[in-house]
Formats: sequence, structure tokens, C-alpha cells
Amino acid sequence: MDAKMLDGKVAIITGASYGMGRTMAELFAEEGAKVVITARGKEKLDEVVKGINEKGGQAVGVVADTCSTEDTKRVFETALKEFGDVDILINNAGIGEQKLIDETDDDWMLYVMNTNLGGPMRYIREALKIFLPKNDGVIINISSVNGTRPFCGATYTSTKGALNTLTKNVAMRLIDTNIRCNAVAPGATITPAHLANKAGEQPGGAEMLKYSGHFVYFPGPECEAIDQAYACLYLASKMGKAVKGQVIQVCNGAFL
Repeated sequence: MDAKMLDGKVAIITGASYGMGRTMAELFAEEGAKVVITARGKEKLDEVVKGINEKGGQAVGVVADTCSTEDTKRVFETALKEFGDVDILINNAGIGEQKLIDETDDDWMLYVMNTNLGGPMRYIREALKIFLPKNDGVIINISSVNGTRPFCGATYTSTKGALNTLTKNVAMRLIDTNIRCNAVAPGATITPAHLANKAGEQPGGAEMLKYSGHFVYFPGPECEAIDQAYACLYLASKMGKAVKGQVIQVCNGAFL
């Protein structure tokens, strides 16, 4: 049997019921990791868990909202109960949106911020309770090219810029440990969320795209979800052992 890159590892992946998160969970399971996946919707989550387990992998699903501190703790408790440890955290859950700043009210702003930035902060805080005592672990935040080229909604882009900064801040705090924190910043990637965005179906519609079109260049093909999953696999495996505090952009050169 060929050695697998994540044999013996336990990974928590948020927002894994579809799109990039699902692909990450499936790839990590194929590479030998036991995966604990979260989403707010039970039906799609159960479908992913069933698919992984039927292929010989090991997966457990937890219905959880990243805005909830109690849910976050329950996810880690489940991982420890089912698999005995946590080695890898991927903060993938997030909300995409296209609301102009002048159409962004406080409730929406706080909701997106709480999900896209507050969620990763909660999960990192909880993960470090496990990682620090054993001086080992991997944290991967899923950011966006919007973190440096903010062409989507005002709140979304702000949270991705903040997530890049958080990634570096956490890496600095952990610089004298064997715990690594990095981010993957996807460009246009074929997922249900991206297709909805192109169709003007995300909150805010397509109005912002009329402005951002002046600043966005799409010379190459869109990425596939597996492209982002491969980047995460690199960071989570021993191949990425010397990479800390980096934001790796995976965009087919569309946002150089």
C-alpha cells in the first residue's frame, strides 16, 4: 500500500458540505486523514460524510455555526471523542457577498464579519488549546484574492484582508513553536458560490461588478476546487513544514 500524506492525522474542516470545503475533506480523507466536517445544513453534510465513509475514509459531520462559541467547542469535543486528537484546522466557512458600502447596514456588516473573521478566530483559539500543549499543529485559513484586490462586497473584502493579517499575527505568536499558520487565497474557482456570484445572485447582486470590472483581469481559466484543496494539502503535509505566515494565492495568474 502506498504511503498517504496525512496518515494518522485528524483534520477539522469548516463549511465542508459543498464547494471547496467538500473537495478538501474528500482529498484529505483520501490521503489518510480522519476528518471532522462542519456546516449549518445537515442534509448536505450527511451526504459528504456518507460518501467519504463509503470509500473507506473516516469522517464525522457536526452541524455547527461558526458564529457560535458553543458550537465551536462542540466541534472540537466531537473530534477528540471520535478520533482522540486534532492535528489540522482548515477555516473554510464564509459568506460571499457583493453589497456596496452605501448599501451595507450594521446588521449585515456584523453578520459577515462575525462569520468570516470571528469564526476563524474562534476556531484558532480552540485549536490552540490542543496544539500548544503538544507543540504541533497546522492552521489553514481560506482567504481570497479579495484580501489584496477588494473587488467584491465591502464587508466581504474587508474580512478577507483582515484574515490575511490574522494569519500573519497568529504565525508570529507561534513562531517559536512547531505550529504553523498559513492561508490559501483562491481566485475565481468553480463552485456553487462562485457561479451564483457570476450570475448576480449573491447578496448585493451584480452592482459592485460594474465598478470592479475596471480593476479585475481574467486572462486564464478559472480554477477548480481541487486546485485549492491541493494547496491546502501542501500546507498540511510535511511538504509545507517550513512555511509559516504565508498567504498562498491560487488563481491561475488572473490576479497578479
